[in-house]
Amino acid sequence: MTDPMTDPDSLAANALGAETSPYLLQHKDNPVHWQPWSDAAFAAAKRDNRPVLLSIGYSACHWCHVMAHESFEDDGIAAAMNRDFVNIKVDREERPDVDQIYQHALALLGEQGGWPLTMFLTAEREPFWGGTYFPPEDRWGRPGFPRVLDRIAAIYRDEGDKVRANAETLKSALAGLGVNQPGGPVARQTFLQIADFLLSRMDHAHGGLAGAPKFPQCGLFDLIWRAWAETGNPQYRNAVLLVLDRMSQGGIYDHLGGGYARYSTDTFWLAPHFEKMLYDNAQILELLAHAWAGTGADLYRIRADETVAWLTREMLIDGRAFASALDADSEGEEGKFYVWSQDEIEGLLGGDAAAFCEAYDVSADGNWEGKVILNRSQRPMLGDADHEAMLERCRAVLLEARAARPRPGLDDKVLADWNGYTIHALALAGAILDRPEWIGLAAGAFDFVLDEMTLDKESGGNRLLHSWREGRAAHPATAEDYASLIRAALTLFEATGEARYLAQARRWTEAIDRHFLDAADGGYFLAADDVSGLLVRAKSVHDNATPSSNGLMVHNLVRLGLLAGDTDMLGRADALVKAFSGELNRNALAAPLLTSGARLLETALQTVVVGPADAAETQALVRAAWQAPAPARVFRRIDPGDALPDGHPAHGPVERRGLADGRPAAYVCQGMTCSLPMTDPAALTERLTQPLRGRSPA
Repeated sequence: MTDPMTDPDSLAANALGAETSPYLLQHKDNPVHWQPWSDAAFAAAKRDNRPVLLSIGYSACHWCHVMAHESFEDDGIAAAMNRDFVNIKVDREERPDVDQIYQHALALLGEQGGWPLTMFLTAEREPFWGGTYFPPEDRWGRPGFPRVLDRIAAIYRDEGDKVRANAETLKSALAGLGVNQPGGPVARQTFLQIADFLLSRMDHAHGGLAGAPKFPQCGLFDLIWRAWAETGNPQYRNAVLLVLDRMSQGGIYDHLGGGYARYSTDTFWLAPHFEKMLYDNAQILELLAHAWAGTGADLYRIRADETVAWLTREMLIDGRAFASALDADSEGEEGKFYVWSQDEIEGLLGGDAAAFCEAYDVSADGNWEGKVILNRSQRPMLGDADHEAMLERCRAVLLEARAARPRPGLDDKVLADWNGYTIHALALAGAILDRPEWIGLAAGAFDFVLDEMTLDKESGGNRLLHSWREGRAAHPATAEDYASLIRAALTLFEATGEARYLAQARRWTEAIDRHFLDAADGGYFLAADDVSGLLVRAKSVHDNATPSSNGLMVHNLVRLGLLAGDTDMLGRADALVKAFSGELNRNALAAPLLTSGARLLETALQTVVVGPADAAETQALVRAAWQAPAPARVFRRIDPGDALPDGHPAHGPVERRGLADGRPAAYVCQGMTCSLPMTDPAALTERLTQPLRGRSPA
């Protein structure tokens, strides 16, 4: 029996029907003879001496839909594609290792990256030309896709030397993807210089980085927040609060259903690109929790509550894990599900309509393409309890009415790394905001990954798969899967005290070390050592829409080392920082997680609460520890009589003192120096915020 994944003679005309990706399944009925990424597809290209047309996108991508409708559903264009190319379709969310290589190839060609990505390859997987979206005819200064197809086919057929030269040049340059830029330690001065540089690039009227479009670049905002926690400089704090305020009251936030859209197309956070991504909302939830701890402001608590309610109501899969994304489009139109007219709102809200319209920027002319995007940018201040209760009732009426509309598509695949971000955020926010049910949600998703996305689980295996959908787990896990889930396990351990999470973090750290670590030059490759079919193994510390695995692993190694009392882990975190810190000389904004991880290594506030879990005094100390604005906190609670690891700085003090006069007590350590035991929650909060007065070391 032949295997269609390896046998080029058994390729189906369109082979996407057997895939799990919602994005690939969107293309299963195209007249294009799409193939999934496989050895067989490239073998067919070699056998037939045809170039490969590689198209990469994702299910919630608006311009991917546009190009599909205009070109991939067109019989004439499809005929040209089938005649001259082997056509391969890739979901960039399922294969980020593939996407990263060819996005970088496009950048080397001098083009701006994005999706849909359209690349032309040799049968050896080498890129030689490419672009992103192409219209069906010449338009907007871009060549029409049929003309592109004819030209590339002719060049490949008649100018093989040119194809080979381009391919060799790009292949040589792509080898740099596996090379890191080493350097020295990241000192406090460097950290603050980067924070100051970020401040200089911020939009101090509307929040976020200046200009448009505006993205929720949470890694950068988190670095600025940590600079405030370390220095007490209010400029840092205010910059983060401003962007959270504008996002949370702007049109990028779904004021009816909760959750944040991918980005704003303007400088005001008004008009979003309407897709909702799991990874954005996880990172924003974490930032909201930190902001609430630093301010106690109702807005951040409310938006966190509403975002988790949206995750629970619309994104929960199999009652446990979380779906990837909601589409921007419905009924073939971007944003149609979310926008309103004044007449619709007045008809639904009756006597409350005038007050609602004033609060939410509703007018007859609309505020976006003749329609209304609900937002509170013009009326951002929350009103009194009665006013807000009235607005809440109005929102519930509109949400119910909106539910009857045709819904945007749900990409219901479960991704290990994106669920890792969400588990971490839920556990952290649940601990800070005292929402134990959120920690329960996080634990359920964590167990889903263990149960459904682990290879050889029955024999104790710790290898992960990247994607799951409808009972099928598939695709090799990346370093980002491991790094995000290690962080999630550590946060769940801090939030619950359950030893199994710390043990699992250790096991996954062993797995990422065994299969991803570059023992010669340091750092973690994105793809494992046993993943085949990649032109190069990429290795990066750049944080993009999601955190880099190497930046995350600095934080993970520090936290794991501190929680487990393992000084070897701390040395490895330092080495990982140095393996990439030279990159900061080229691009100060490239690696905020690496930068903040380097500071965590120097300034971590190891906080231990000793006391019975069910004692009110213990719970008060635990709440004080979590609710202090201390992003460098590394926390654990232990029962009286339990021992800390020998390498933990509080091991000796806790062993000698334990409870304070029989009462639950807290200890805070920086480096190897620990405080006296504290029984007063206010004193603990004060101690954890001392770095705000510039008392942090280094």
